Amino acid sequence: MIRLSRLLAGTAVVALAVSACTPAASTAPASSAAASTAASSTAASSAPASSEAASSSASAPASSAAASGSASASTGAAGGANAVVIPKQINNPYFDVAFKGVQKAASDLGGQATQVGPSAADATQQVPFIQTATTQGAQAIIISADDATAVAPALQQAMGSGIKVVGYDSSPAVGAYDVFVNQADTAGIGKGLADMACDIAPSCTGEIAVLSAAQTATNQNAWIDAMKTTLGDAKYKGLKLVDTVYGNDDPQVSTTKAQALLQAHPNLKVIVAPTTVGIVSAAQVVKAANKTGTVFVTGLGTPKGMEAYVKGGQSPEFALWNVTDLGYLAYAVAANLVSGTIKGTEGETFTVKGLNNDQPYTIGKDKVVVLGPPFVFNKDNIDKYVADFGF
Repeated sequence: MIRLSRLLAGTAVVALAVSACTPAASTAPASSAAASTAASSTAASSAPASSEAASSSASAPASSAAASGSASASTGAAGGANAVVIPKQINNPYFDVAFKGVQKAASDLGGQATQVGPSAADATQQVPFIQTATTQGAQAIIISADDATAVAPALQQAMGSGIKVVGYDSSPAVGAYDVFVNQADTAGIGKGLADMACDIAPSCTGEIAVLSAAQTATNQNAWIDAMKTTLGDAKYKGLKLVDTVYGNDDPQVSTTKAQALLQAHPNLKVIVAPTTVGIVSAAQVVKAANKTGTVFVTGLGTPKGMEAYVKGGQSPEFALWNVTDLGYLAYAVAANLVSGTIKGTEGETFTVKGLNNDQPYTIGKDKVVVLGPPFVFNKDNIDKYVADFGF
């Protein structure tokens, strides 16, 4: 099995370059925010409900809700903020969990948060939600961009109106946000994906393929590029990347693409899916095709989603960061920006109680803050983290 220290080493080295002196996060993705599901707001009836309410619609976005949370925690933020969260798509389990972290942070800081967004991962559908949040006077927009450049003009208009914009998960274009909260260092994730493929391919040899999300997804493309760079090292010379396909973070599309990979590449050894939707679909396809033990699946997934496939042998190991912490940090950054505690300037530091071992985060190049290193799950630890995370 891949050693956690190896994955973290690749992350930490580049994190120092990207984020100056950002302290390392804990080696496991647990935090005070991870288990909480406290809500701090609800969506208005005229718009798509929040993902927690299990409603999906691509109609006009909601106005902000009016519920307020508890007293402010000692995070450096002078109170909370009225924030609108726009994920790539609502009713996606990954973004549902991230929003729980947002809700917890809003409750802790005395603010409020509403999640609205498209039912499909489509940047053109995100733009109306940005525009509505702008006209309705949100203090902050927290967004995972389906397409970095497509959403940029609307976000820049929001910033021109005095709204603070925080990217999370998938970055808008530089200049279209005040701070981007990156879940983990890009090069570190790319190296981790290559390492896990190497671990589960027989003797680190054979054909591998990538099942990604949307072809325009900023983070997916960056991770895949970083993985390709890593595969150029001598250690991985036995691995051959033969295909990259896109499932659009849709279970049915991802399933079809995974099936096509098995048909097109009969000697395939590993499917690498750096998407929580794609990795489950790929594992299901491998199992249904009776390819367990012949074709393996790895990438980025959730403990609960991947538990059966780790134990079943389809996916001996995979990785992820703490998704609730990602949402918590994104909201805390928004609150700090709204209060003026931070300006979003490279080199600024701030703390968020309960995250990063209570050590300061540093805003790095391109106004990026890194949550911390990813964590590798396998049969030896999966039960613990299913219980701890609940997702």
